[in-house]
Amino acid sequence: MSTVTVLILIPNAGDRLPRCLESVRWADDVFCVVDPKTSDGSDEVARQYSNHVVVHEYVNKAAQCNWAIPQIETDWTLVLDADEWLSPELTARIKEIIADPASNDGYKIKRMSWFFGKLIQHCGWDRDYNVRLFRTKKGRYREQRVHATIDIDGTLGRIDQVMYHDDKRNFEEYFATFQRFTTWSAQDLYDRGKRATLLDLTLRPAARFIKMYILRRGFQDGHHGAVLCGLAAFSVFTKYAKLWNLQRTA
Repeated sequence: MSTVTVLILIPNAGDRLPRCLESVRWADDVFCVVDPKTSDGSDEVARQYSNHVVVHEYVNKAAQCNWAIPQIETDWTLVLDADEWLSPELTARIKEIIADPASNDGYKIKRMSWFFGKLIQHCGWDRDYNVRLFRTKKGRYREQRVHATIDIDGTLGRIDQVMYHDDKRNFEEYFATFQRFTTWSAQDLYDRGKRATLLDLTLRPAARFIKMYILRRGFQDGHHGAVLCGLAAFSVFTKYAKLWNLQRTA
């Protein structure tokens, strides 16, 4: 019978972590990798649910996962963030997949997210699929600082049963990661040879807002949709402004 490890990266996860860990009690192993900067007791919460908890210096998600995956001994790996959890329907579907020898080598899983306490139904977030389940020997993360992506050496399928994501609850949480992510994104672009133009600084943010708010019907999410789409546009502007600053000071 095939086996599965759930790999969870743990920063300061607060009250989100128990819900995540409760949803994966069925797994053969729950491998928790704790950021040594964690200071809210999340490491102790992890140890209440798993005997496989290690502390490892965090650089970025891709690097952390690529350090952990070679240590996993089960046939399958499922990657979760500490603020995500599985629906019962998704759990049942994953069990079916890992029990079937004819299954694909990796799977994109649908994710639905809360933003400032509201489940977002539009803005493009309703089309959010992420590769999270894969045969352990077939998946590795692409080395990049943000938006970590798993490359699958083989066939890729899709799971429509839902994983939930308790994303930013307030502006404090949003801007706590905003600076780091926009800086990393700008550096990734710079390292790939991209240079910011006036169009990047003006049209790209506007295009992001129009796409999310109008084309992806973010207006149907009310005030939450307007705030989410506005922040997304501002994030695009900030990323390219930081890219411009890198090339200006090089």
